[in-house]
Parts: sequence; structure tokens; C-alpha cells
Amino acid sequence: MFTTMLPPSSTDAARVHRFGGPEVIVIEEVPVPLPGPGEVLVRVAAAGVGPWDAWIRAGKSVLPQPLPLTLGSDLAGAVVAVGPEVTGLAPGAAVFGVANRRFTGAQGTCPATRMLSWSPCAA
Repeated sequence: MFTTMLPPSSTDAARVHRFGGPEVIVIEEVPVPLPGPGEVLVRVAAAGVGPWDAWIRAGKSVLPQPLPLTLGSDLAGAVVAVGPEVTGLAPGAAVFGVANRRFTGAQGTCPATRMLSWSPCAA
């Protein structure tokens, strides 16, 4: 059993089904997974896509990348559900982290103890 704030059943994701230029990126609706043991589900407020994602999208990653894949693994948001064996985080907690084990060897989410603002930066 997990503790939750009623996560949505689906979300949009920037996905790649074949390697190539920016034109291979498609926005798709994907199911939202339920957190397993030791995992949390985060409602993402901001996600980072950087040079590494461009190399992956182009098929130039030094790590093997199975297709389809979702771009952008750096994130900040709020916990909406926690799976069994999670301690120290609860629904509503502001967090930041990385969401792809292939890049780091582990996934991680850390409490954001000093969030400045959820608003975008001024232009």
C-alpha cells in the first residue's frame, strides 16, 4: 500500500522512438506509474533537458539507450505518492532529483529545503 495525494493516471512526456535530430522528439501521453518499494512519485514542476539529452536523442550516447526513451531526467517538484519502505518523504514534500538510473547508476530525490519560488524567472 502507498500513501498518495491522488496522482493523475497519465501525463505528457517528450519521447524518442528513433535516433536523429530534434524532429524525432514527440510529445506523448504516457501512463503515470505507481511507486514501488523505496520509490516516490513526483509531480514535476520543472524538468531539465540539456546537452546530454541531445547526444542521446542523436544516438551518440556512450551508454546504450533502449527505445523508446523519455528525455529530461533532472527535475524539481512535489511528492504525490510514496511507496513502501520510504522514510523521510511524504506527499506534499518539495523535492529535486534525477529520474533515470541509466545516467547515474541510481535514482535520487532529495528534499528541497529552500525552494525560492515555483514561478518562472523574469524575462
